[in-house]
Amino acid sequence: MTRTELASYIQAKKSVLCVGLDPDLDKMPAQFTRDAQGVADFCCAIIDATSDYAVAYKPNLAFFESLGLEGWAALAQVAQHLSKYPEHFSIADAKRGDIGNTARHYAEGILGQLGFDSITVAPYMGRDSLEPFALPGKWAIALGLTSNPGAQDFQMQAMADGRPLYAHVLDSYATWASPDQWMVVVGATRPEGLAAVRKQLPDHFFLVPGVGAQGGSVEDVMKAGAVPGEIALLINSSRGILYASSEADFAEAAAREAARLVQEMKQHWPS
Repeated sequence: MTRTELASYIQAKKSVLCVGLDPDLDKMPAQFTRDAQGVADFCCAIIDATSDYAVAYKPNLAFFESLGLEGWAALAQVAQHLSKYPEHFSIADAKRGDIGNTARHYAEGILGQLGFDSITVAPYMGRDSLEPFALPGKWAIALGLTSNPGAQDFQMQAMADGRPLYAHVLDSYATWASPDQWMVVVGATRPEGLAAVRKQLPDHFFLVPGVGAQGGSVEDVMKAGAVPGEIALLINSSRGILYASSEADFAEAAAREAARLVQEMKQHWPS
């Protein structure tokens, strides 16, 4: 999916909602079997229920990989189901990052064979470990500033010039690849950090996790990160939508929560 296409879908829906697919066997509604097929069925049902509101979906590969070979088959089912929604941006949340030759195979498997539009990547092996993911029509989504406690261990550490390490990483992103193929992950629970990253990377799309169950605010994210016109944001919600209900009405509850988030986005839509 091109940047122009993604921006047009965002404007048409007045939505930047990305639904994170983190299927936890212990939390899924009772009507789904506690196995890989149940995971695939649950994710596909969530996609169907929320497609009117979302512009993107983000399967977290860890929840599939933990189920072994059958989990990979379930991921392939979800990827195939997403292909029925071509106006929705698909993200493989894999956080890959390895030497160039290995990265090329990751890219072929996830972006090529499984057909995802994008993949999350980790930057700390450098430019050659990330460039293979920037294939024609595909995106790399690289870690920028995360909101987990461990972000203090490396990302926030001051370098010799007094600036934090993450700011130096962002400097590199500005020159490594076009913003038309390069997104940045910025946590929702650090609105001041989001504003700083937006100032440093005014032209990049941001993927912003942490809204909802993790405590991030749609209002704060829209104010700190949205770009007038294109918006250039995807705001992810996972648990708040997936597990809005654990009963038979799980799909309706997921749709209601997705609709609520989109309505909140519209209230803070930049003019």
